[in-house]
Amino acid sequence: MAAPSPQAQQLLRCSVKLLLAREELPAGLQLVSPSQEALQLEVLPGAEDADVTVTDADGVCVFKCLVNRDTEYCRVGKQSVLIMLGYNSALLQFKSQAEYNTFSNAVKRCRSQKKNSVFSQRTDEASAAQYFQFYGCLSQQQNMMQDFVRTATYHRAIVQNYTDFTDKVVLDVGCGSGILSFFAVQAGARRVYAVEASSMAKYAELLVRSNNLSDKITILAGKIEEISLPENVDVVISEPMGYMLFNERMLESYLHSKKWLKSNGMMFPTYSDIHLAPFSDEQLYMEHYSRANFWYQEWFYGVNLSSLRSAAVDEYLQQPIVDTFDVRILMAQTVKYTINFMEAAEEDLHRVEIPFVFQMMQSGLIHGLAFWFDVAFVGSLVTVWLSTAPTEPLTHWYQVRCLLQTPLFAKEGETLSGEVLLVANKRQSYDIHIVAMVDQTGFKSGNIIDLKNPFFR
Repeated sequence: MAAPSPQAQQLLRCSVKLLLAREELPAGLQLVSPSQEALQLEVLPGAEDADVTVTDADGVCVFKCLVNRDTEYCRVGKQSVLIMLGYNSALLQFKSQAEYNTFSNAVKRCRSQKKNSVFSQRTDEASAAQYFQFYGCLSQQQNMMQDFVRTATYHRAIVQNYTDFTDKVVLDVGCGSGILSFFAVQAGARRVYAVEASSMAKYAELLVRSNNLSDKITILAGKIEEISLPENVDVVISEPMGYMLFNERMLESYLHSKKWLKSNGMMFPTYSDIHLAPFSDEQLYMEHYSRANFWYQEWFYGVNLSSLRSAAVDEYLQQPIVDTFDVRILMAQTVKYTINFMEAAEEDLHRVEIPFVFQMMQSGLIHGLAFWFDVAFVGSLVTVWLSTAPTEPLTHWYQVRCLLQTPLFAKEGETLSGEVLLVANKRQSYDIHIVAMVDQTGFKSGNIIDLKNPFFR
């Protein structure tokens, strides 16, 4: 017979006394809700965490949390434990050391389980660590918040659709500084659950407290794939777009959050369009190609480097270029690919195929494909668009261009057909496979682009 799963472990029940505290900066811990009477503690061990619930004599829940590998807690004396939850703490005092030991062993078993969430399955640990360290920096949050187009558009989309937020419960996925949560409260939200996996969560908590909104905004430190909410939500808000829309794979976390969304709920943003078009830019191509000339040296401090030039050319051409450009370099009308966040599943983004047929509007060399995206916030009162197009004011997303290995010549009126295939990888990004052909001549070219390794021009 198979061993019982962690989920099937026995429910632990015992009596405890509970002391709640909150951290008052900079004064230290202040006791706020001491309990003199014995309460009922229930611990339900799961595969990766333990569900800890404390109820009073009437069965009313007075404290609840999940304890897992990321939870901070420590033993106090012989039969008490202090659990730290952000700026709040709970001291559980057991009737005996034996009961404390039983509790401690149950929790340790859960904490020792290796995380196996959807996020951890699709992400290398090294990539995740680097990613969350990056977004844990105030300087990076400032960079995004100072993007006027980004921040002002989100503010307008939320506040102008106040009827969708008034007295509603909102989930902010990857809240960062919590700025979108504040917008939701300004629009009338009754409660906002703001989820943030990086160390920025502590700064978001500080902003909430200093703005006297602790009764409205709850900061939950953790990944959306791993945290629990006490209720379903009416609206999910997030800023999950990366370079070329897909980079960082946060769109999948955004879609994952729908498990907490009510059946009639809303998502801000609601859907996204990614646009692509062929471009001609001889200067860019030669500039990128010539970067490899360093490796053409045959006498670099006595060393012949030329055997690596071919590999260097391939590597540089595989870098997507993040910059902006004059729209006059575009050689055809764009092709649009739409992702409806209300309908799409996470699995739909593991492999994205975008076929294209371009009618050439001018003759010349095609050096690659240019990409940008728009997102729409479809509210009850107004639909608001955020665009990263080269014809619109510049954002911190810029635009992205992917070069062909070999430029293609096409005449006005001819067609360029092919496909862009995006294959998700565990580095929180995509490998982009481009195949293109001038139909009238049969000439073909293509490239494999590493979206994780952009060149900022």
